Amino acid sequence: MTGPISHALNEFRATPQAAGWLKLPFFRDGSAEAVAAKADAALASGAQVLPPPEAVFTSISLTPLETVKVVVLGQDPYPTPGDSHGLAFSYRGSRRLPASLRTILREMSEDLDVPMPTSGDLSKWARQGVLLINTALTVEAGQSGAHMKFGWSALADQAIAAISQQQPAVVFLLWGGPARKRAALVDRTKHLVIEAGHPSPLNRLNDFRGTKPFSRANAWLVEKGLEPVDWRLDA
Repeated sequence: MTGPISHALNEFRATPQAAGWLKLPFFRDGSAEAVAAKADAALASGAQVLPPPEAVFTSISLTPLETVKVVVLGQDPYPTPGDSHGLAFSYRGSRRLPASLRTILREMSEDLDVPMPTSGDLSKWARQGVLLINTALTVEAGQSGAHMKFGWSALADQAIAAISQQQPAVVFLLWGGPARKRAALVDRTKHLVIEAGHPSPLNRLNDFRGTKPFSRANAWLVEKGLEPVDWRLDA
């Protein structure tokens, strides 16, 4: 008997956009099933697991491996019901934008001289080849980091390594200590790595604002003959 997240995994496997991702060891050695089973066990025990099962694999569904030209790595989904929909930093809640996302969008606005977005839904980025992946694809309501040890991180690590190996030119936006450690997985002779501090207001170094990652990423993509990302969310 399989639970909702295992079912969502099977549904993802059956989609055309999954083809590139399914070559990762995570999907070939039983890891994906094992991690999904842990999340389903948490659900069965009465925990509220987020995002909804059908949204757990949104990051790799909206951005097939062969389309990736920018990678943004997050930690785990927002632990408030209704906020997360499977994309790192992206927000569909009805309250004020989360602090880190607000910092990201303010930097984008100032960097590109465009209005501050009213929307926090980053699906538009994902559809343009921006992989917005968390190191854990699930969390429990009110318990940030609850599923960080379930084994999801293997997917993020393998995805970064595969993108580095298979794609010709990708910008990796690595924000904060855990993300920056993944820079070792990237071939810098092919790709651009832009590192910065975490956009969280708890970052005392405040070394994210003013780094201009959006204009730098687009300039490099254009230099490589690729379409720049339209980062505007309200356009």
